[in-house]
Amino acid sequence: MAALLLYDADCAFCSRAAAYSARLGLHLTIASIHTTDLDSLGVSPSRAMREMPFVGADGVVVYGHAAVAAALATGAAPLRLLGRLMVFGLFSRLFARLYRWVAAHRHQLPGGNAACAMPARDI
Repeated sequence: MAALLLYDADCAFCSRAAAYSARLGLHLTIASIHTTDLDSLGVSPSRAMREMPFVGADGVVVYGHAAVAAALATGAAPLRLLGRLMVFGLFSRLFARLYRWVAAHRHQLPGGNAACAMPARDI
């Protein structure tokens, strides 16, 4: 199985980010959480609505900033280095907070719209 990065296709910001990811030359498949059988992959549907899931070639699922890091780790050397840095020590805490901030404000970011807003309880 190839690595798989899933995104929320109902969110314009997420769709834009997924399209950008495709241009980075990552070695993975990018698909919508809405058209993928999440249960068969071991992906929590409720968590996938809050945090981007990544399913590794080995079937291991990670979410949020760890998913971004894992996706970057499938790319060229500079991207792999950034991916490793994102989940290392104190950097991991920093990138986790940054990911949560972006998720909470994705409707206000370039490409976002009101449909991208997450309910306050999910942030």
